[in-house]
Order: sequence, then C-alpha cells, then structure tokens
Amino acid sequence: MRTVEDLPATVLATAAAVAASGTWYAAFGRRLAELDDAYAEDTAAAGWVVPVELVRSGTVAVAVSALAAGTGATGPWERARLGLTLWGAFPVVLLSGSVVHEKVPWRLAAIHAGDWLVKLLLVSVVTGVRGR
Repeated sequence: MRTVEDLPATVLATAAAVAASGTWYAAFGRRLAELDDAYAEDTAAAGWVVPVELVRSGTVAVAVSALAAGTGATGPWERARLGLTLWGAFPVVLLSGSVVHEKVPWRLAAIHAGDWLVKLLLVSVVTGVRGR
C-alpha cells in the first residue's frame, strides 16, 4: 500500500464513514429505541464516542485500501464489488450469527447491516480516489 499517496483518500473515507454512520443511526433512531432499550435513552453521546468512531472507521479504511491494492481493485465498480464482498463476508455473517445464536431481533441486526453496507461501499470507493 502506498501510504503517503493513499493518506488523503483514507482520511476522507474515514470522515465520510463516520458522517454516514451518524446519519444512518439518526434516521433509524426511533426504530432502534423500539427494538433495544440501549437506544431508548435520549442523551447526548459521550465525548469519547467520536474519537473512537474515527479510529474504528480509520482502521476499516486502511484495511480496505490495503485489500484493494492487494487484489488490484482500482476502478470504482471493482472497489464497490470489494466492499459488497467484504460486507457479505463479515458484517452479514457476524450479525446473522447474533440473530441465530443470541436472539438479537433481526430488525435490529438489519439496521446495523445497512449501516455496514453503506460504510463499506463508501470506504471502498473513496479510498480508491488515491489522493486525486
């Protein structure tokens, strides 16, 4: 991975993923509160949440960028296909396991899966900008 060249795109992808995820969960806030008491509290997020989300999304952006470089996925469609493949291989598998084995409501898992779909597609395509 060409870290210096990829850095601007990786930073952009990280910020975009955090913003998209925040928008996603804001849109589904009421439904989340109906499905899980953990979302029912109407309080502002703790001050440490944004830095943690930046680190989490940054880690995903770096990993996706490295995987794309390793597989030769360069165009936006190839990158989107990589993001879709990663989504099916990881979040979908993990979230469906939580539904089957931990009795997490499938609608709650679907909301989280949608967030990951948006995030992985966005990060996959944006990291492909390669500093342009």
